[in-house]
Amino acid sequence: MKKITLSILMAATVVAFTACNTNKTEDSKEVAEEQNEAKLDTTALEDDSEFAVAAADGGMMEVKLGELAKTNAASADVKKFGEMMVTDHSKAGDELKALATQKNITLPTALSDEKQKKYDDLAQKKGKDFDKAYISFMVDDHKEDISEFEEAAKDAKDPDVKAWAQGKLPTLKHHLEEAEAIDKKVK
Repeated sequence: MKKITLSILMAATVVAFTACNTNKTEDSKEVAEEQNEAKLDTTALEDDSEFAVAAADGGMMEVKLGELAKTNAASADVKKFGEMMVTDHSKAGDELKALATQKNITLPTALSDEKQKKYDDLAQKKGKDFDKAYISFMVDDHKEDISEFEEAAKDAKDPDVKAWAQGKLPTLKHHLEEAEAIDKKVK
């Protein structure tokens, strides 16, 4: 009788554990934000860590979308722009990872749900449809990035985070200019 009761109890535990462990994967950006909040809550780095997490998430998306542009774009200009996104945002991402390690900031390891959805939407497009949607998104996204980086360059508490944000602004502004020029061509 004890064996049967023990077996039932073990089976119930497995079922309960499995039910609690639904296959929902956690948003990597949210996980990073929660970890940073827990360890940096009372420090000046808390707000800076939010910027770093958002910058890492956006940078990863830029790289993935740039890689997608190489295969899905029709326009040589769009493909070249995609290559520039991969090169520049990979470099910036590596710098940010080194800075985050130095400052004990946790960064996301995969795209947030929001960024993954945008990637998935663009991945469905090919040729001229991709060119128009991708470049239009790059214009809007870089305008938003510039605003966020300008704010961090002005308001970040940590001087290294502030300097990193300031140092990326010329590249982001160049990306916006390039995207706007291509956007006029692909309409």
